[in-house]
Amino acid sequence: MEKTVYIRLRHRLQVRPDGIILLKDIAQVIADEDISEPLCKLALYRVTDKDQNIVVIDVMKVIRAITKTFPKLEVQSIGPAQAIVEVVTKKRKVSLPLFLLVWFLLFIGAALAIMNFHEDVSMQAVQLRIYTIITGEVDSKPLIFQIPYSIGLGLGMIIFFNHVFKKRLNEEPSPLEVEMFNYQLDLDNYVALHENKESMKRIDDN
Repeated sequence: MEKTVYIRLRHRLQVRPDGIILLKDIAQVIADEDISEPLCKLALYRVTDKDQNIVVIDVMKVIRAITKTFPKLEVQSIGPAQAIVEVVTKKRKVSLPLFLLVWFLLFIGAALAIMNFHEDVSMQAVQLRIYTIITGEVDSKPLIFQIPYSIGLGLGMIIFFNHVFKKRLNEEPSPLEVEMFNYQLDLDNYVALHENKESMKRIDDN
């Protein structure tokens, strides 16, 4: 009697160079206890130097490997049709001079962007006008109004990005994290379509 195995491919997997990808690494597996352990230890792929940093494993390849080793099993696939394997090499230590240079460029760029925006909307004239309306006095440098505004601008950026250095203010993702997530999804979809040899067949392919 055939036994049914349910597999669900993981969306993304990280491995070391020359690593061996087992079924339990790349997928969630539901099977009877007597076959679960050997099934999870089934080797599917070995990473080589030719793979560079991205490998796409198709679910059909996984099913083919399972049925070849366990011919009496019926495999049911749930979820994504591809799994993206990211080959992770050792990270280089961050250079302090390079870090300071990038930080300085970002700081100057952000400051110029804020100043240019304020200049475009005539923020200084607006602040002077508001100060005159509230106090009835004319002051070319209303610091009592401008300093709290500058502090509020910084606090607003912290609340908007939902981070103070590495500490998150709450569990809600920031707009930047959402954009990065959407970008990663688009990138993964592109890789899954173009790096997966099984997803495309050209006219000259046999």
